[in-house]
Amino acid sequence: MTEAGEIEAARKLFAGPCDFVWGATSAENLPPQELNEVAFVGRSNAGKSSLVNALTGRKSLARVSQTPGATRQINFFNLAGRLMLVDLPGYGFAKRSRTEAESWQEMIFSYLRGRSRLRRVALLIDARRGVLDSDSQVMALLDRAAVSYALVLTKADELKTADQPQALESAAAEAAKHTAALAQVQLTSAFNGTGIPELRAHLAALAQ
Repeated sequence: MTEAGEIEAARKLFAGPCDFVWGATSAENLPPQELNEVAFVGRSNAGKSSLVNALTGRKSLARVSQTPGATRQINFFNLAGRLMLVDLPGYGFAKRSRTEAESWQEMIFSYLRGRSRLRRVALLIDARRGVLDSDSQVMALLDRAAVSYALVLTKADELKTADQPQALESAAAEAAKHTAALAQVQLTSAFNGTGIPELRAHLAALAQ
């Protein structure tokens, strides 16, 4: 159970300055590692940008698009000089050429493998669809890279309340199969705020 003090401290941190500082279009032009980093990754249109906006209480920190694959670079946001939030391009189902999609994925994987200050990856899963094959492939890669990650179910507001426990149970069962996955799965909604304070507290604990 997350303590009230942790929730409030995290709220203050995420309410502080959060500035876009870098957009990397390839693995060769990533920024220097100056802060601990937490990254957000998921299938195209899994709700990454909406979640980042909800965490920081902003409407347009990270661009929100209805077009899968719209985020085409790795975006870095400096949170109050204490933590770097990293918004990664979506994988799978992007309406782009195969060559372009493969280059995006290679950029993502190069980032995940090579950042020594990467403290956590939030792997976003659409709660309505659960863990798909493309998600499992990324989980396997994170396992091999020994990158600690947590499954975060998104769009909980679009899932019936009665179906939420099963969604959590199924995701937790999948996480249990992977060596680098945390046991705890978090259910969130950028629309109504479900789980946002708890996720903030989880990430704030990794800040400097």
